[in-house]
Amino acid sequence: MNRFIKGECRTQITLLPESLDDYVVETNPVRVVDVFVDELDLGQLGFEGVQPAVTGRPAYHPAVLLKIYIYGYLNRIQSSRRLEKETQRNIELMWLTGRLMPDFKTIATFRQENGKAIRNVCRQFVMLCQQLGLFSEALVAIDGSKFKAVNNRDRNFTSAKLQRRMDEIESSINRYLTQLDTADRQEPAVAQPKTERLQEKIAALKAQMKALKDIEVQLNQTADKQISLTDPDARSMKTRGTGIVGYNVQTAVDTEHHLIVEHEVINEGVDRSQLSNMAKKARCAMGVDDLTVIADRGYFKSEEILACLEAGITAIVPKTVTSIATADGRFGKADFIFDAEKNEYRCPVGEALIWRFATIEKGLKLHCYWSSACQSCALKEQCTPSPQRRVKRWEHEDILDAMQSRLDLAPDSMRIRRQTVEHPFGTLKAWMGATHFLMKTLAHVRTEMSLHVLAYNLKRVINIIGLTALIDGIKAKMAWCRPSESAIVG
Repeated sequence: MNRFIKGECRTQITLLPESLDDYVVETNPVRVVDVFVDELDLGQLGFEGVQPAVTGRPAYHPAVLLKIYIYGYLNRIQSSRRLEKETQRNIELMWLTGRLMPDFKTIATFRQENGKAIRNVCRQFVMLCQQLGLFSEALVAIDGSKFKAVNNRDRNFTSAKLQRRMDEIESSINRYLTQLDTADRQEPAVAQPKTERLQEKIAALKAQMKALKDIEVQLNQTADKQISLTDPDARSMKTRGTGIVGYNVQTAVDTEHHLIVEHEVINEGVDRSQLSNMAKKARCAMGVDDLTVIADRGYFKSEEILACLEAGITAIVPKTVTSIATADGRFGKADFIFDAEKNEYRCPVGEALIWRFATIEKGLKLHCYWSSACQSCALKEQCTPSPQRRVKRWEHEDILDAMQSRLDLAPDSMRIRRQTVEHPFGTLKAWMGATHFLMKTLAHVRTEMSLHVLAYNLKRVINIIGLTALIDGIKAKMAWCRPSESAIVG
C-alpha cells in the first residue's frame, strides 16, 4: 500500500476531536435548509406541537422534523425508515438536527399530521422567490402529468375492467369443468389427484368471483364508477402508453427561471377544466397584476379561456381540431371568414352565410348561420353532405379568435411551453424513482408533492443566485414575506 494516500487509524484517539460544524462546508445546501426553517413562523403556518405540552415525554420540535424532511427530499430520501437511518449515520443530518435521532414512526407521523402546514411552507418559499425578484417576467407555462400511486393496476376496477375479469373467471371455470368431466373417465389412480386439483382451482375461482361481486356493489355506489382498493383516491388515467393508476399533477412554471410557482394534485384524468384555476393561483403566487399563461391544446375549453379573460389573465392555448368535416377532407370552419359588421360568414366560394337563430348547447349560447345557395354550389361535395353547410358560432367566439391571433403572432409559444414545463416534470419523476408517490389518499399525496416541489425550487434558486446570496436573502426577506391568514391553507 506504499505510495497511496492513507486514512487515519480507526482505533487512534484524538486529543482535540473536530466539531460537527467542521464537517459541513460553508457552501453545503444543508445550511440553507437550516436558515430557511429557522426563519419560519411555524405556529402561524399551522404546525402542531410548536408549544410543548406541560406533561408527558418531551417531544421533538416541529422545526427539527421539518428540516429532516426537506433535507431528505433534497437528497431523494422520502421514506421515513430511510430517514431514520440517515439521522444515525449522516453527518450533514447530525449537524442539521443537533444529533437528534427520531424513530421512523415519529418522522412518518409528523408528515401525516402536518400536511396543510407543509404545503404552506412550499408556498412560503415561492413568496420568498417573489421578494427576491425572480418573477420579473409575468409569463408562465401550465401543464399536467400523471404520477403513479401506491395502488396497483390489478387493484383498480372500472365497470368494463370488472366485467372483463368476471368473464375471464367464468371462462376458466367452464374450462376446468370440462377437464373435470374428462378426468372422471380416466383410471382412478390418475383421476383422483387430478380431480382434487381441479376442484381446488374451481373453488378458488368461485371465491374470486364472489369477491368481484362484492366489489361490483361498491363500484355502483361511486360517482365515477371506479374504485381503487389500496388507495381509494387513486384513479385510472390514460397516458401515451398503457395508462396508470395515479394522480394528475398540475404545475405552473415561470418561463424565466423554470421555478414552479404553483402546483395542484387532482384525481381527474383530463386537464380541460384546470386552466383558469391554475392561472389565478399562479398570478397570486407571483404577486403580479397582468399575467400571460401558455398551455397545450389539452387545456382548450371555451369557458376556461373566458374565465381567464374576466380575471385579467391572457391565455395562449391552441384550438383543438374536432371537426368531422376536416377529418373527412372537407372545408373546415377555419375556411369560413366571419364578418363582424354584417354578422355573417363568407364561404370559400364567396357566398354569405347569414344568421338564422340562436340555441343553447351544453350550456353555451351558439348562433347558427347558413346559406340558401348551397344546393347549386359547384364545391358542395367538398363542403357538406347535408342540404346546407351550417356554421355555429359561440357568443364569445371573438375571444377565441383574438387568442388565435396572439398565437399566430408568437409562433414560438408552444416551444417555450414545452421547454419550460416539461423539464420540472422529468426532474421530479427521476427523483421519485419508479414508484412515484409513497403515501395514500389525495390529502397525503398533496403533502408529498409539496415537499418535492419545495426541494426542486430550493435547488433551482441555489443554482440561479448562489447559496450565499440565498441565505442572505432569506435572512433579509423572510420577515416581509411571512404569509397572511388569507394565504394559509385551511
